[in-house]
Amino acid sequence: MRRLLICICAALLAACGARTPEPGKTEITLMRFFGSCESQFGQVVKTSDGVGECGIVTALVNEFNATNTDGIVVRTQIGEWGPYYDQLTARLVSKDIPTVAVMHESALGDYVRRKLVLPLDEDFKRIGVPVDDFTEHARKGTTFNGQTYALPFDTWAWLWHINTTLMKQAGLLGADGQPVMPRSPEELLAQARQFKERTGKPFFAWAVANETAANNRTFQSLIAQQDAQLFSEDGKRINMQHPAVVNALTLMQTLYREGHVRPNLDYAAANQAFLNGQAGVVVVGTWTIDQFLRESQKADSPLKGGYAVRPFAQLYAKPAVFADGHSWALFKGGTTDAKGHEAAVKFLKFVWDRTAEWSRTGHLPVSKTVAQSAAFRALPQRESLAEITTTGASMPGNVPTQRNIELLIGEDVANLLLSGKPVAEVQASVEKRVNKALQKARR
Repeated sequence: MRRLLICICAALLAACGARTPEPGKTEITLMRFFGSCESQFGQVVKTSDGVGECGIVTALVNEFNATNTDGIVVRTQIGEWGPYYDQLTARLVSKDIPTVAVMHESALGDYVRRKLVLPLDEDFKRIGVPVDDFTEHARKGTTFNGQTYALPFDTWAWLWHINTTLMKQAGLLGADGQPVMPRSPEELLAQARQFKERTGKPFFAWAVANETAANNRTFQSLIAQQDAQLFSEDGKRINMQHPAVVNALTLMQTLYREGHVRPNLDYAAANQAFLNGQAGVVVVGTWTIDQFLRESQKADSPLKGGYAVRPFAQLYAKPAVFADGHSWALFKGGTTDAKGHEAAVKFLKFVWDRTAEWSRTGHLPVSKTVAQSAAFRALPQRESLAEITTTGASMPGNVPTQRNIELLIGEDVANLLLSGKPVAEVQASVEKRVNKALQKARR
């Protein structure tokens, strides 16, 4: 039944983007998530006039359609974020293949290994997309076996969004008025205890319930900061017996057990608790920066004039934070001729040339030139985040089904927090479940 529903959804998705081609035009299809906002931005034809993820990507496509002189028309097909990859896979199976599709870099490797996406180095060289300008994280996320398989669009990462008004009340602002970031697990626990004592509120809000990926991202950040390698070199096994794993899980469990994490929150509730001034820090990604900035400018908001954002605090020796990225891939069979392929490549070049506009969402640039530019660093709260383009950490690219692995780890970490499951049992459970999934993974 689930498979049938997925196929029906895929068919409806394709039908929404289908129409009779205009005479003399070259049409390509673009499959994406980021929401639908045609009523607000459907007629906007300047990328710079878009607002938020949906607004900017909608305006970007509109501008390309309105300004390109090659008769190219991009038809957008909008998928839902949750079942997106199920929908995409169903379309590939049914041979209803999009020309271009947005991909998380953590998912891209699975499609590369199945030979479903096209290598792009020759196209990029010919069209003028400078691969050497990709940031370290973007280059790593889109390169497999020495070849580039997608155009990076952004880097998104795990951040601390901070209520500086509450931090001031807790005595955790420096002389410069900026948050004092802890530099060790001991400092974090001391700050959390002080914060709770002086404000009566928990230090953290983060999604513990029904959003298991969030638990994994916090865990992965702590592991990366200890420079521990969980996966074997071939990506086929996970080893949870590192001391770094015990350190990370024990810290997370202590924070939750002592009441420094607002309990039982899902994604929406965690963000709302932060917006309502019920916690000092919400741990969530780059995509909320734009929303939180707007809230901090409202006169009646608990965040009024008191919002800051930083990379996930460095608590161990290595500067690192969990990061992923969105990218654009060209699918085999997505065009029927060289003219369609060239149209898709020209669209990717157009996207690359406007990558700075996408940075307004809060996501980080994939161009070293943009990341180092005065214009990017002048955006609110961005100066401290530019480092993530080099310190972003993710699973090795040869680990298959990464998004599934992320959920499996997150489920066990949730059990650690919500039910007080012993650390050793969590280690054993993650190893058993993840290694079983890796053995089954298609390569």
